[in-house]
Amino acid sequence: MKLQTHLYFVRHAHSDYTPDELGRPLSEKGAEDAKKVAEALKGEKISRVISSPYKRAIQTVEGISREINLEIELLDGFRERLLSSEPAAEFQSAILKAWEDEQFAFEGGESNQAARARGVKEVLEILQHYEGERIAIGTHGNIMVLIMSYFDSRYGFQFWQQLGMPAVYCLSFEDMKLSEVRQIALDVKAI
Repeated sequence: MKLQTHLYFVRHAHSDYTPDELGRPLSEKGAEDAKKVAEALKGEKISRVISSPYKRAIQTVEGISREINLEIELLDGFRERLLSSEPAAEFQSAILKAWEDEQFAFEGGESNQAARARGVKEVLEILQHYEGERIAIGTHGNIMVLIMSYFDSRYGFQFWQQLGMPAVYCLSFEDMKLSEVRQIALDVKAI
C-alpha cells in the first residue's frame, strides 16, 4: 500500500504593505488570523513545518510550529514570485498579463513558468524525502497557485483572485501524483 503525503499549503495572513518583501510582518488582523491557522491545523497531525523565508509567511505558521514543538525549515523556493523589479503601477493588469503569457516577465521579475518551476522543484524534493508525512508549508498566494496549477490545471488566475488571506489547502499525493485537494476551513473574515 502506498503512503500518502499531505502538503498543507498556507497562504500567509494579511500584512500591511511595505516595499520590504522579506521583512514585511503581519498586520494586527493577520496576527489574529494566524492563530486561527494554528487552531485549524492542530488536529491534522502535522509532522514538519516549512516556510518561505518571508516574515509574513513564517509568522503565519509559527503557531503550528510551536504547537508541535518543531523548528520551521526555511526554503527559498516557496517565496513569493517577483513580478518586477519595481512596483507595478496597475498591479491587477500586470498580474493578469503574467498569467496570460506563461513565459512573459516584467523587467527584473519572474515569469509564471520560472516561478512555478522553482516552487515545484521544492515540492518534488519534499515528496521524495518525506513520504507519508503531513507538512505545513507557509507560502504566498501567487506561488501557491502556480504550484497547484502544475499538478491540476483547474487552479489558475481566477482561483488566485478568490483566494482568502490566510487560506489553507491540503494537497494529498501518492508517490508524485496528486490524488486530492481539500480546503481547510478557517474562521476568518475578509478585509
